[in-house]
Amino acid sequence: MLQSLALVVAQVILFLVVSPFIVGVIRKVKARLQCRRGASLFQPYADLAKLFRKQPVVSTTTSWIFTATPYILFASTLAAGLLVPAFASQMPLNFAGNIIALVYLLALGTFFLILVGLDAGSAFGGMGSSREAIVASLTEPAMIMSIFAIALTAGSTNLSTIVHKTALLEGIVTDPSPHLMALAALFIVALAETGRVPVDNPATHLELTMIHEAMVLEYSGRYLALVEWAAGMKLLVFLTLIANVFAPWGIATSLTPAAIGIGLAVYLVKVSGLAVLIGVIESMFAKLRLFRVSEFLGVAFILALLALVFFYILRG
Repeated sequence: MLQSLALVVAQVILFLVVSPFIVGVIRKVKARLQCRRGASLFQPYADLAKLFRKQPVVSTTTSWIFTATPYILFASTLAAGLLVPAFASQMPLNFAGNIIALVYLLALGTFFLILVGLDAGSAFGGMGSSREAIVASLTEPAMIMSIFAIALTAGSTNLSTIVHKTALLEGIVTDPSPHLMALAALFIVALAETGRVPVDNPATHLELTMIHEAMVLEYSGRYLALVEWAAGMKLLVFLTLIANVFAPWGIATSLTPAAIGIGLAVYLVKVSGLAVLIGVIESMFAKLRLFRVSEFLGVAFILALLALVFFYILRG
């Protein structure tokens, strides 16, 4: 019991502490590739601390949705992070359908973000909410199908079971094609769900390009801090999924101190490497036009579907 509680607390602390660092890594990589010095890797921590000290400004036209959404978004994203094995393959909060629970927890935060964009009554918020609804409707099916392609290999929808069996090379399909297609699909979904280039640009406030930023423009102070922190944790959740569902090597398959220490070190290296890759992608590619986003996300859905089809063909 105490060991399970310690693992849950450790993962909570890990997601809370590492998520701003991952955002800092991406910003630093982009700055270096653009021949700029850039801010410190720890600047996101200072930004969050500054926002928490500021008094929020709330419009008189908003309802309870506006004030409740940052807390719901933060809590649901953190809860989703607890369902994904990070440094150990067997986590206490594992159950048969936690893939479905993960998707729905992330969708819950997105749903309230869409509502809050409409709640303030601004033109920017409504525009961002409509765009986010389109993106979410295209990414969530692709996300579920890409993870299901790996779940079929492990014979379970339990993320801990999937990661554990993949780490031990149990039940792995000889042909890597389904895994590679599912990996590509989930990576595209991660870029879209976290508002990264080429789907969105988190560093812009231009009317023609905003999606996520348009919905949270009305926030300030501690509310904005919670929203930004939740966005960083959501990015870390997706990077953890990519790193440990598709490449769980190094993760602790036993709960000995040495295995957990190695698993934690390897995990930090993997998610930092993925953050560097995202920074490189954002520096190399421009944001897609809005009507091209649906085509881009359609590619993710087709790749995830092909991964499922190839799995059944290879198993047949």
